[in-house]
Amino acid sequence: MMIIILILTSILFCLMNHPLTAGLILLIQTIMIALVSGTMNINYWFSYIIFLVMIGGMLVLFMYMTSVASNEKFKFSLTTMSIAVVSVTLMIMSIFIDSLTPIFIMNVIETNTIGSVKNISFSINEYMNYPHSMIYLTMVVYLLITLIAVVKITIKAKGALRQNF
Repeated sequence: MMIIILILTSILFCLMNHPLTAGLILLIQTIMIALVSGTMNINYWFSYIIFLVMIGGMLVLFMYMTSVASNEKFKFSLTTMSIAVVSVTLMIMSIFIDSLTPIFIMNVIETNTIGSVKNISFSINEYMNYPHSMIYLTMVVYLLITLIAVVKITIKAKGALRQNF
């Protein structure tokens, strides 16, 4: 069901003519892909990292698009509205269908042994072992240096990114 919604939102993305609505569709697709990839893994760390990277890139795009196309009006077409209505109804249906799944998941967990449930809780430990810990440390240092560079670039006393007229 989520894959169908992703296909519909990608079709809707191609029909958008305003950059802010295209950004909204991209945000919805990012959330949906993070949820789908999170359900395929034992933990949500990978999908959480993908979501944060995409949102960081979208913030830069949003800042650029609001400075370029700030006063354009939306133009609605019948095909775009019909696809939007179909995708919203499918999203609502998938929420109601997915709300029934915790009942089935609890029945499956109760039938499993206690040892397999312990293995799930310790699965994060293998990401923090020696080879992966260096990658995490490098990523943290890189993100810290990038954060400091962005803060230094956007100092308000030196000038704004968008000129005020």
